[in-house]
Amino acid sequence: MTGTGSPRRGRGRPPASERADGPGARERILEAARAEFAERGYDKTSMRGIAKAAGVDAALVHHYFGTKDEVFAAAVEVSFEPALIMSAVLEPGPEGVGERLARYFIGVWENPATRAPLLAVLRSALTHEAAAKVLRGFLLRRVLERVAKDLDVPDPKFRAELAASHMVGIAILRYVVQVEPLASADPDDIVAMVAPTLQRYLTEA
Repeated sequence: MTGTGSPRRGRGRPPASERADGPGARERILEAARAEFAERGYDKTSMRGIAKAAGVDAALVHHYFGTKDEVFAAAVEVSFEPALIMSAVLEPGPEGVGERLARYFIGVWENPATRAPLLAVLRSALTHEAAAKVLRGFLLRRVLERVAKDLDVPDPKFRAELAASHMVGIAILRYVVQVEPLASADPDDIVAMVAPTLQRYLTEA
């Protein structure tokens, strides 16, 4: 039996006092999460720490994102903007898709605004299974598998994995381990070398 006090709020929704400015709160939390993951890595980042950095209650972070894995995945997604990559890579058609995909991927890493959080993501994925699972799921389901399926080729998952292994390997050697001469190579030279292989993965029957 319910009393006659304040009305009941929806399940899982924090009270108004915890919603900290309403519109824009989710974006502020996400930006704080990106900064926290970039600075501290996956293991040392907490939901409470993200909430403190965003100036909100921890309940609000859980309301919008559920778990640390989910806010981590959202932080990855913001850097790659998968809705944009789909149109940029696919709309011109199969011809040249390898070059467009390589150029987009390298461009994301070359941009200082997205490089720092992605470095944190990649370093975390190398040492923490939960972070690796998030990165795998994002790259395959949200980006590469969708590219391959939209190109209407056989074995899209296998092709997506091959393309992912190629690009993630470049990211590790160039930006994390910084192996020369790859680390200091001109981005256009990398794209020129990688594009034909990605093209073959994604379009040849």
